[in-house]
Amino acid sequence: MKFAAEIYFGGIDQPPGYLRDVLAEHIAAVPAGGSIDWITYYFRDLKLAEALVQARRRGVRITLSLAGKPRISNANDAVISMLSKVDGLGDGLRVVIIPGIPAPPGRAWKPQLHEKLYCFSDPKPIAFIGSFNPSGNTPEERPDIIQEIGDQDRGCNTLVGLTDPTLVEQLVHHARRLHQAPPGLLYRFSAEANEAIYGVDTIIHFWPRVGPHPVVQFLSRISSSARVRIFASHIRTEIAVNVMIELANRGVVLEIIADSTYRRVTTKVEQRLISAGIQFKRSRNPEGLPMHLKLVLVEDRGQVWSIFGSFNWTKPSFWLNHEIAAISSDPLIFRAFTEHCDLLENEESATPDRIGFNIV
Repeated sequence: MKFAAEIYFGGIDQPPGYLRDVLAEHIAAVPAGGSIDWITYYFRDLKLAEALVQARRRGVRITLSLAGKPRISNANDAVISMLSKVDGLGDGLRVVIIPGIPAPPGRAWKPQLHEKLYCFSDPKPIAFIGSFNPSGNTPEERPDIIQEIGDQDRGCNTLVGLTDPTLVEQLVHHARRLHQAPPGLLYRFSAEANEAIYGVDTIIHFWPRVGPHPVVQFLSRISSSARVRIFASHIRTEIAVNVMIELANRGVVLEIIADSTYRRVTTKVEQRLISAGIQFKRSRNPEGLPMHLKLVLVEDRGQVWSIFGSFNWTKPSFWLNHEIAAISSDPLIFRAFTEHCDLLENEESATPDRIGFNIV
């Protein structure tokens, strides 16, 4: 049985704040007695935070697990201050700061709550995963933060709303369990971290974990006749580059579209990939907006898969951070991603008529 999915894309062909508006509309649609369960990394949008407060006041049950010290350590402070007040979210807010791991001198290994998960009970149960954080604010009082992390309200991001009841139920359970028992250094050894959630045609994986990297493991099994397109906001670790080069060496047709910034995808990485014969290019747009997707599209012997979520091709994402990823064989989800990514690769011809996909 196929279940509907809602897929939304932010980018230069959309109004600013399009994806945060999607979240705002879903908050407004949850009635008294319903529930909203979120996990997110950056959250600076005070109006969206106020929408959560208003939902709680009308009787919606809310859990929000939020990174307390993200890479820009004070980025979430204003939202945390608002939601921590007596008339905020009360015990519905959980600020998560994961203890650092002992590191060599001069190094800092700090795990982060990097998941992006937004679950709503009504008007139909749905769980959004993807690449979008509500990290902007209007009016913007900290342009320095936006300059550092990129304007995610206008950049290229996605939210994928899953409606398979098994997936939604288990993702809500995941969000509430993390909220009730904030993760520590031993979380990676728990059953929850290492067990997948299986839907009809989509599997959800979590990090940190002690088992193999599920995306790398999946790619290791595809045939040499496959075509793989990787849209990556971050590629920094040698392990990830080696995985990509190995695919190319096996004969896989591999295309990589990376973010334009050299902090997120270094020149060294770019040169290694190009030297291996991989089709590599950076996403460019006239305004320098971020390409924040974490997406892999696979075609192999008549089958297709879409891999999406919060994961990056970096050491923290591989080994330290709390991440989420879906591997889906739904051909309609693949088609929606493919159509959008074809536009992304030809941004100069993109038009604003592609605002979202409602897949049945």
